[in-house]
This record gives sequence, structure tokens and C-alpha cells, in this order.
Amino acid sequence: MKDRELTRPHAVWILIIAALLVPACTRASSNEENESRLAKVEPIEGSTVNRVTSTPAAAERLDIRTATVVETRVAGNRTRREVIPYAAVLYDPNGETWAYTNPEPLVFVRQRVSVDHIEGDVAVLSDGPPPGTAVVTVGAAELLGTEYAVGEE
Repeated sequence: MKDRELTRPHAVWILIIAALLVPACTRASSNEENESRLAKVEPIEGSTVNRVTSTPAAAERLDIRTATVVETRVAGNRTRREVIPYAAVLYDPNGETWAYTNPEPLVFVRQRVSVDHIEGDVAVLSDGPPPGTAVVTVGAAELLGTEYAVGEE
């Protein structure tokens, strides 16, 4: 064999390896495209928050769960207050408190909440969404990351 000459068997192996690598690269690109299409973030006119619309696959992958805002008497108090699971409360870098509402299937909107106090695993609100509103209890941090495009290049 001559110095550095490509022989027929070597050329065949190179073609086989290239044939295997090209689909793998295509799959990676397709996965990246799918990842970027897992949610759509749209500004809400007249607001500083966005509407996050998730695909069914993304919601399943995040295992998003919700609970309903309820109105109840708290600690024997005569006034009724809205309460949500403490797991639904998010804190931003400024210490402001938020919760993601779920106004329709696969749609999530961050809403400011004012937490009066915490009782165990329940947040008692002084201001927030009305009773009956669905709030995200699992997956809210991931929705916040999606809204702010955390981790995207």
C-alpha cells in the first residue's frame, strides 16, 4: 500500500460512518427545533407579563399540575380569605410573589399575589386571583424559565 493512499475498503468504511452520522445530526437538529416549539410566549398587551402556551407534550413532560384558589376562614378568623397551596407561590429576584394561573388548557399566565402569611403548606393571600382560579402547583418554576427564556442561546 502506498503512503496514505485511500484503499477501497477504507473508502467504504468512511462512507458507512458518514451515513450513520448524518441522520444523528439531523435528529439532534430536529430535537432542538422541537424543544424551541414546546411553548409559545406572547406578550399580553397592557401588561408586563406574558402568556405561555404549552404543547401537550411539554405539559406532560413537566408534569404540570394545578389546584384551585379557594376562599376559606383562616385560623378562626371571621373574614374569609383566598388560599392557594404554598407550592404555587413563586418569588422573583426582587422578592415579589407570583403564581401562574391556568385560564384555559395549556395556557399559563403569571399573576402577582400578595401573601399575607403561610400556614403549613397553604399561602393565605391578601390579594390574588379570585376563588375558582386554577394555579400551577407543579411546573411553575419551569414556566417562569420558559417565560424569561432561561437556558436559551
